[in-house]
Amino acid sequence: MTKAYNHPYTLLVKLEAAIRSELKTLAHGLNRTRERLTGFEKQYGFSTDEFKRRFASRELGETLDFLEWWGETKMLTALEERKRALEGVQIARSNATLKRSRQCWPPRW
Repeated sequence: MTKAYNHPYTLLVKLEAAIRSELKTLAHGLNRTRERLTGFEKQYGFSTDEFKRRFASRELGETLDFLEWWGETKMLTALEERKRALEGVQIARSNATLKRSRQCWPPRW
């Protein structure tokens, strides 16, 4: 179901809320991924950076744990990139648009 918002101010509020919500979800995902990486580091006795170097050079075998650890490193990178992208979003606001929008509040659906 799609809802149309004809009111610019309402759209801005909804967009900002969606971005904040996604950033909270990403923060949770980042924390869980870091916890998993820490678990592997404790289990195998070396850092994730050392693991990546050794795994990429094929010094380590392709065990299920090592494949999962590798996947978690890729997940961390993807989540961090998405977070940076969302944190860099700037919503342009025209003062004239916002003044007109506030004069029309509440919106007439």
